[in-house]
Amino acid sequence: MFRHTSRFLARTATMRWRRPFSTDLPTEAKADPGFVDAWKKVIPNVDPPNTPSTYMKSRPAAPSSIPSKLTINVALPYSSEHAWKEVDMVIIPASTGQMGILPGHVPTVAELKPGVMSVHEGNDVTKYFVAGGFAFVHVNSFADIVAIEAVPLDQIDPAQVQKGLAEYTQKLSSASTDAEKAEAQIGVDVHSALNAALTA
Repeated sequence: MFRHTSRFLARTATMRWRRPFSTDLPTEAKADPGFVDAWKKVIPNVDPPNTPSTYMKSRPAAPSSIPSKLTINVALPYSSEHAWKEVDMVIIPASTGQMGILPGHVPTVAELKPGVMSVHEGNDVTKYFVAGGFAFVHVNSFADIVAIEAVPLDQIDPAQVQKGLAEYTQKLSSASTDAEKAEAQIGVDVHSALNAALTA
């Protein structure tokens, strides 16, 4: 089996085909012609919607040397907390533990767990509580952090956190269905992480 796997890897490593990265998109990206044709066949009287490639700002190519700054985008469902912001470092609460992202970081996809994300700009450190999401680190010293919620720590009321933790702990102990238990467990996890962030 190992021999077959090594042959497959050797064969795929020499293939010339690969999926294009966002850095390969042309500067003035146009709508995908295949999508437009398929749309016109089904709904000929309505213009097709824009796909991300028609309005996305294409990423710059990977530089030959490591830049001095990391460019971050922090996207929330309702707003963009940081857009194309240059920082020194970001520390995120990955599901595998705290993870620091510096310029030149290897491409990575990391799941976020409830915890503290800190954005470092020189001597200034801004801390946010993130409820969950994903971080996408790109080869060109860009990091996209897509979070369910990100709130500056200084805007969180400790009394409300304690109240919520007590409520969800009580709901967890009295839950009778799997759905109720799962919902209560999520509440306990998030409020416990909030409490830990505020008391650290």
